[in-house]
Amino acid sequence: MTDWWQTALIYEVYPRSFGDADGDGVGDLRGIIERMPYLASLGVQGLWLTPFQRSPQVDQGYDISDYCDVDPLFGTLDDLDELLEAAHGHGLRVLVDIVPNHTSVANPLFQDALAADPGSPERALFHFRPGGGARGDEAPNNWVSVFGGPAWHRAHPESDTDTEWYLHLFSPAQPDWNWQNPAVAEYFDGVLRFWFDRGVDGIRIDVAHGLFKAEGLPDSATVPTVIDGLRSNPLAMDQEPVHEVYRRWRRLAESYSPARLLVGEVNLEPDRAARYTRSDELHQTFAFAFARLGWNAGDWVAAGTALDEARATIGGDPSWALENHDLVRAATRFGGGERGAARARAALVALLGLPGSAYVYQGQELGLPEVDVPLAERADPMWHHGGVSRDGARVPLPWTRSPGGAHGFSPVSPISSSAAPWLPAPAAWGDLAVEVQEADPGSVLQLFRAATERRNALLASGVFGVGEGARWSAGPGGLVLCRRSGGVVVAVAMGDEAVPLPAGEVLFASGPVIDGMLPADAAAWVLPG
Repeated sequence: MTDWWQTALIYEVYPRSFGDADGDGVGDLRGIIERMPYLASLGVQGLWLTPFQRSPQVDQGYDISDYCDVDPLFGTLDDLDELLEAAHGHGLRVLVDIVPNHTSVANPLFQDALAADPGSPERALFHFRPGGGARGDEAPNNWVSVFGGPAWHRAHPESDTDTEWYLHLFSPAQPDWNWQNPAVAEYFDGVLRFWFDRGVDGIRIDVAHGLFKAEGLPDSATVPTVIDGLRSNPLAMDQEPVHEVYRRWRRLAESYSPARLLVGEVNLEPDRAARYTRSDELHQTFAFAFARLGWNAGDWVAAGTALDEARATIGGDPSWALENHDLVRAATRFGGGERGAARARAALVALLGLPGSAYVYQGQELGLPEVDVPLAERADPMWHHGGVSRDGARVPLPWTRSPGGAHGFSPVSPISSSAAPWLPAPAAWGDLAVEVQEADPGSVLQLFRAATERRNALLASGVFGVGEGARWSAGPGGLVLCRRSGGVVVAVAMGDEAVPLPAGEVLFASGPVIDGMLPADAAAWVLPG
């Protein structure tokens, strides 16, 4: 039997920046509920909501202090229940984000650990270690935080007797759980059951290749200088015991009817990431080798080939993506300007033609570019700790051409004004607004809707099959070809001139195909004949 997620197109909603219903300048759950008809009109099968749980918001919600409640910034559990009902009423599944690698310093369990003595059961839930040096004022090892600086923080810097430090692979406000402690696994069993019982259709697992650390927390052989997720420290990621966690969660997910979906953020090379989608572990992991691509034919072929080889060897179809809330927008990454915009359109069409499931990020259907947020208004902790900002992909969506309410992101009232949006929009943001693109037959939004409609029809007819492999190759003039094992060819023209398509029926294209020639910076799906 085919599971819904095997071919699903899932839309990532970043609640902070999707829709602000209460006018405080920050998006919320009611803002999503009010725009559910728009989401349903996109032809997607599911929604992934990034964290809305209780949090001090140091890392925009990825520092969760209560995994089983909604932060008042976003609404209430009643709002979440209404959102689930609205989504399900439109035939949309809903995934929620879970962060099992780390929590927030505001989590009551971590506060209890700070108040407890060294060696206590409370501290055993986290990674507390004595400091080095004669006075314990040196970090326990040389690990570096993903956000920059040491990965350790003194529990009580003012104390002469408590010289323990706690591990935080991200910001100091995000202490890591100690997954060697069975109590942590039991705690997260309860978290998953809470959301599954509430009716969510699955979870997306943040830093899924983290959780366990190398035994004894030894020094790293080299101190990394490049911030690249956890790739920079193999001692802090991809440890063998993590797979037993996902076997446990798979059993839990499949105890429900219908079974719940488990999707992992596993930022590893394809051969390592594929191990997380063995038949008794996660259902999906994001294809990071593909998601980070620029506009280069050789790189696309290499990444696609590696992903298909991993699929054939280990199993588990790739889950394709080119954007998310951590990555530079495709229109900018692919060169910017008119050509970058055309390439982003082409990449979006190519993405929807690949075998398996795909994820798109809010605003990708509008072709939004990266925004250069003014330095004084940047909110990303990675910027403040490590000089890397992800704010440019997180600017609130433009809904209206008019600048009122931050281009329709917040409500407009004749008697009161909404707060300024949490990140500012550029002057021309309204030109890319939903209402503008809905009135333009040639817009990215209309292209996206047409592509999803065609994709859904091809899946229903069997032209796009389930569990297909893919053979990637590069042709003359920068032509990239992905030949699905079911027959359809996805073609992308990455050179400067038009290139001939394989002979056959053009099922869909991002630009005009004349006399069998695919324009530069365009993509097409072809059924050979």
